[in-house]
Amino acid sequence: MGRLFGTDGVRGRANVDLTAEIALDLSVAAAHVLGDLGAFSGHRPIAIVGQDSRASGEFLQAAVVAGLASAGVDVKLVGIAPTPAVAFLVAQTGADLGVMLSASHNPMPDNGIKFFARGGVKLADEVEDLIEARMGEDWSRPTGSDVGRVIDSPDLLELYIQHVVETVKQSLAGLKVVVDAANGAASFVAPEIYRRAGAEVIEIHCSPNGTNINENCGSTHMEDLQLEVVKQKADIGVAHDGDADRFLAVDAKGEIVDGDQIMAVLAVAKRDAGTLKSNTVVSTVMANLGFKIAMQNEKIEVVETAVGDRYVLEAMRDGGYNFGGEQSGHVILSEFATTGDGALTALQLMSRMALTKKPLSELAAVMTKLPQVLINVKNVDKHATDSNKKVQSVVKEVESVLGNTGRVLLRPSGTEPVVRVMVEAATKELALEQAQRIVDVVALELAI
Repeated sequence: MGRLFGTDGVRGRANVDLTAEIALDLSVAAAHVLGDLGAFSGHRPIAIVGQDSRASGEFLQAAVVAGLASAGVDVKLVGIAPTPAVAFLVAQTGADLGVMLSASHNPMPDNGIKFFARGGVKLADEVEDLIEARMGEDWSRPTGSDVGRVIDSPDLLELYIQHVVETVKQSLAGLKVVVDAANGAASFVAPEIYRRAGAEVIEIHCSPNGTNINENCGSTHMEDLQLEVVKQKADIGVAHDGDADRFLAVDAKGEIVDGDQIMAVLAVAKRDAGTLKSNTVVSTVMANLGFKIAMQNEKIEVVETAVGDRYVLEAMRDGGYNFGGEQSGHVILSEFATTGDGALTALQLMSRMALTKKPLSELAAVMTKLPQVLINVKNVDKHATDSNKKVQSVVKEVESVLGNTGRVLLRPSGTEPVVRVMVEAATKELALEQAQRIVDVVALELAI
């Protein structure tokens, strides 16, 4: 059996891969491990628990709560809430841990469990390994008044809403925004945040019913949002994913503005405001080359990491930086949050629009996206890309063709026998042509 924890918690098909029994065992083990590590020293532990809008979250949350309370942890339930809200509330209330039930942008039948340590930070890999190792062990159970209590605490979300709104000083009065919350975790709080900041808000896909999360909506299906922005003559469209830790935008023309463009706009904004630490932004190897060129033109340094917001956050902590993110729309503003926060990032972007009185399309023009082609080559030995001479030879040939106007990235999948071939070039046609050259060699040489 492989490691239960993935790159972002435990995730799988609810009631098949992720069962109530697993959820309960995970929660008991988490309470024991964190307790042994001193997280609960000298006091009765408290956990903040939230969920996105999936129907399976109801029984999985019940199992998580049962596990925590049976282990002597008091539980505060905040209901349907963004992942970053749970992280914030753990830090804000001084809670000892947090649990979020969500599978983010995955289809509705999936679900996941993500733990936060004190301070609202993700657990280290070694702590996750300890939790996994102690699942199902025998233990001495508390009784009587030592068992945990469960308290419905949806009012705590007001603290999160106030916090996000207070991160901007510029009123959004005069801005019209269309919000697509993917019928997920942001459905109730995101529209409220933007209204309190002064914007006129139009909601679509903000009516979760337990089964419609991510269903042809949100950041993975932006067609409805694009049409609605144009129809309503709005200034910006905001597309959240299922757990609202990221977002993508749509400009007034109905064009998608991705995470790289959002980061470019905000990096310049923070540089101009004097709040960009070390004049540096952290991004991943998947960032469009146009982003790096734009940052170079703006004299902003770029630190590059592996794909994944946890790697971005690690690099930010190690270097003392306060801004980073991914093309997917995960953006981390560490002076305000311990994790990616879609509502917070969207508010910062709208504040920049209001301050400069420029449309989003003009702000996003700070960078020119190079055409990017990504092809997944399946059923190959993903570990042999660096050692296969023919693969490396064709990569060098393509890099020679592209010169300084493009780049090549071969990235093995973390979960499948797949190699992802990404090529950027001056034109889409050239990118496709050169990507296919590499794909043909990878498929032939690394076939399994």
